Amino acid sequence: MEELQQQLLIQAKSKNDYEDVADEIYRLRELKQNALAENAEREGKRQRIAEMTDFLNEQSCELEEYDEQLVRRLIEKVTVFDDKLTVSLEYDRKFRNFWGSTKAVRRLSDTICIENGLSIVENPNPHGKSYNKWMGDQAKPSHRELLRVAIDNALSQSPANFEELLKLLQESGCEVSKRGKSYRLKLSGWEKAARMDSLGEGYGLEDLRAVLSGKKAHTTRKKTVTQAEPPKINLLVDIQAKLQAGKGAGYARWAKVFNLKQMAQTMNYLSEHNLLEYAVLEEKAAAATAHHNELSAQIKAAEKRMAEIAVLRTHIVNYAKTREVYVAYRKAGYSKKFREEHEKEILLHQAAKNAFDEMGVKKLPKVKELQTEYAKLLEEKKKTYAEYRRSREEMRELLTAKANVDRVLKMEVEQDVEKEKDHGQR
Repeated sequence: MEELQQQLLIQAKSKNDYEDVADEIYRLRELKQNALAENAEREGKRQRIAEMTDFLNEQSCELEEYDEQLVRRLIEKVTVFDDKLTVSLEYDRKFRNFWGSTKAVRRLSDTICIENGLSIVENPNPHGKSYNKWMGDQAKPSHRELLRVAIDNALSQSPANFEELLKLLQESGCEVSKRGKSYRLKLSGWEKAARMDSLGEGYGLEDLRAVLSGKKAHTTRKKTVTQAEPPKINLLVDIQAKLQAGKGAGYARWAKVFNLKQMAQTMNYLSEHNLLEYAVLEEKAAAATAHHNELSAQIKAAEKRMAEIAVLRTHIVNYAKTREVYVAYRKAGYSKKFREEHEKEILLHQAAKNAFDEMGVKKLPKVKELQTEYAKLLEEKKKTYAEYRRSREEMRELLTAKANVDRVLKMEVEQDVEKEKDHGQR
């Protein structure tokens, strides 16, 4: 790298092109950084293995049963939420994070659950929702949201000017301070103040002055609440087939609970859409499938025609550009010398003529007409695709609900057959 740096200086002084040398220096520098990071990661893993080995060697006996005193000594606190609980351990050593630590912890958790006959999440979703989106309407308002509400309440009292607005905010318990040209607001119970310009559109200094002077109407900013998506219906799990494939008792317990939840969602879906009769459900599923296939055929036909227009338009342009050259080539008696000099134009012209023959085009359409047709097809495709996505979701829900109902009916028939066999053997 030092030699390359010296070469870079020489090239720069002589005003020669030095981009290749600079790129090579950047590449070597990146390789060096990656090597240092890998070495640090390997060293961290060695230290963790050594610490784990020392800890295991320090144990005087092997734990084979639950020890309440040991658990109380190791656990610092347990925090219980509405939907989960967290356990904090007393550990005086520094945690060293590493790349893929979440996967390692998940793999360890799955191993423990399987060994103890508990269910696991087979295909976890790597991307979850933020806490506020997950909470929805129950999410607590932020400091800025509360400040916007305070400003809305103060504006509802019709202050004459900006100074009266600040006075009303102070009377409502809001601290008002000024740093330079910006105003800062802070409600009681919050540590940090927020700049007025950071409250969003309609709540900045210039916006509020325009509202108070009558130049602009104030629009209350409502909190955007992300509605939680309704639970989708999933196919029931074939527990017996999974057990034969090697799944354990823990998976069977999880599958039973999962099937109960899915059947409850299926019944809710059938009740909401008034599909409690099997014949109606079957007819609705068939109609949704036919409608979805029809829209799919329309989209494919539009895409096919759009592709034809694109090809035809290209050949028409090439044909028009090379027509004079081909006419001269024909007048020259198809001279080999002329062809060698204008081979590219001649080949394009011949390819265009062959394409017209294959498409069955007798009279060349205008390029403007093709562009108009293409734009119309594109617009129709967009409208059809929106309906296609909605129909696809409807078809999937109906087919899933019907498959779940079919499976339950099949299970009932199998149970009746088993009962008859048992009755006959007695």
